[in-house]
Amino acid sequence: MSVATPHLASLYEPLDGGKVKCTACARYCAIPEGSHGFCFVRKNEGGRLVLLSYGRAAAVQVDPVEKKPLSHFHPGARVYSIGTVGCNWRCQYCQNAEISQEHVVEGRPLSPKDAVAGARRYGCDGITFTYNEPTIFIEYALDVIEAAHRAGLFANFVTNGYMTPEAVRVLGPKLDAISVDFKGSGEPGFMRKYITAKGPEPILSTLKDLKARGVHVEVTDLIVPQVGESDEATRKLARFVVDELGPETPFHLLRFHPDYHMMEFPNTPVATLERLHRIAKAEGLQYAYLGNVWGHPLEHTYCPGCGAIAVRRYGSTIQAWNLDARNQCARCGHAIPIVGRLEEGYLPTFATPVS
Repeated sequence: MSVATPHLASLYEPLDGGKVKCTACARYCAIPEGSHGFCFVRKNEGGRLVLLSYGRAAAVQVDPVEKKPLSHFHPGARVYSIGTVGCNWRCQYCQNAEISQEHVVEGRPLSPKDAVAGARRYGCDGITFTYNEPTIFIEYALDVIEAAHRAGLFANFVTNGYMTPEAVRVLGPKLDAISVDFKGSGEPGFMRKYITAKGPEPILSTLKDLKARGVHVEVTDLIVPQVGESDEATRKLARFVVDELGPETPFHLLRFHPDYHMMEFPNTPVATLERLHRIAKAEGLQYAYLGNVWGHPLEHTYCPGCGAIAVRRYGSTIQAWNLDARNQCARCGHAIPIVGRLEEGYLPTFATPVS
């Protein structure tokens, strides 16, 4: 793997004594000359902040957009997924710790032009920034997004949402969709102990701002058993989504599996996810899903109007599409808020509309 070439960052402010303040994420790191920020990839070189991971991909893969998860955005689309090294969180269960917690900034060269070429080569409809926190390489992401849009591709973030208003101001006009991943329903004690983050306030602000700017928003909530499952915290988060983002906002409760420094923890019991799902629905969320529980009935999209299955899923695969040309329920005509249409020919011949 090649060592990254520093690239001048745009989101920072100079401070006295040669320090700089990074304004990309909510940590607002004050970085002395020659030092890195908390993320490892933003460094003060001569009183200027540089992004060490610009144009260096540590992970590249083609995924279904449903894997992100985005269940209401360009269904059936393929996305060119890009991640780098580093992160602004220290999740003790991170499934991508080999890159997110890497201190040495390395990766294969991948310019914005090459990223778009790769996406087109593999028949992708969009580019996703994922695997590690994309906010920390926002300057690179923005350049890729600009190239993607010129090529007719969409772009989305899979993010912890721990951004600044400064970051949202430059990202909001460019981004097409975002999946914001809460951990333990954003309960502050859980975030401090298992993430090394103070609390959910910056995430809530990011969500409201991006929604107001017209970005398609979906919310996920990783439920860690024993230490990150709280009826009250889930209720509070669901109420925020309903009140501030709208009851039609897709909400995904994700099953935890043991990884990294939390190998002794069990998978989240399905019964726990089902209980929290009932709470989310009781707060008014119209489209609540269970994730990482393949084959569960709560993977499907149900019509709020008549209760019929509007979209049947198995994991990241769409098995049946029961919407008309305007994304209205084929049974009762209720409009389902999905951006884009499932392309003709996506479904296998054995998959037929269901009631």
